Amino acid sequence: MSTSRFQDVHARLRSDIIFGRLAPGQRLKLDDLQAVYGASIPTLRELLNRLASEGLVAAEAQKGFAVAPISPANLRELAGLRKLIELHALEQSFRNGDVEWESDVLAAHYRLSRVEEQLLAGEAADRTEWKRYDFGFHQALIGACRSEELLMLHRAVFDKYLRYQMIFLTFRGRIAADEHRALKDAALAHDFDRARAILETHIDGGVEHALRAQGQGAGPEPG
Repeated sequence: MSTSRFQDVHARLRSDIIFGRLAPGQRLKLDDLQAVYGASIPTLRELLNRLASEGLVAAEAQKGFAVAPISPANLRELAGLRKLIELHALEQSFRNGDVEWESDVLAAHYRLSRVEEQLLAGEAADRTEWKRYDFGFHQALIGACRSEELLMLHRAVFDKYLRYQMIFLTFRGRIAADEHRALKDAALAHDFDRARAILETHIDGGVEHALRAQGQGAGPEPG
């Protein structure tokens, strides 16, 4: 299999896990995957081992592969990691951001806000598109951090966090939309202290809302 074909199948499998098309705990049978993705069994094994190293697949001796399970504790852990990484990147980005960065933030927020307004109005909206724009906005905010390693690390954690959001499919309505708008305004003002407070509230609120929606209980966020 060519490198580009390998990367394409990896991206499809990864996307299907993150966006919930392959459910948590679902057994990943190689024959079934071969029929869907058109890759050889050895290639699929290599892909699944790579996804296991990313924390999206569980590999068990004698049992094969399964989509990684989910839990409230894991969601809270991911939220804590996301805050740690995103806040560090945000501080660097606010310090370095120029007019092009500000334009990127404005454009990303515009795309996200259009979908949020559709959801608030009760109109049909593509939930996958909504979360892509959500990620795009948060990546735009940290886009001037000047560290590719930091951006890649943020994406890896955000994708795992995003999987929970897609599985729970919860929308906090006007609260979340207002927080995004406030983050955009803080970015344009290069006001990191304000943005930090908003982002911490934004992430904590999203976690607790998701857990309440699933009846999991909403204990205190770990420090």
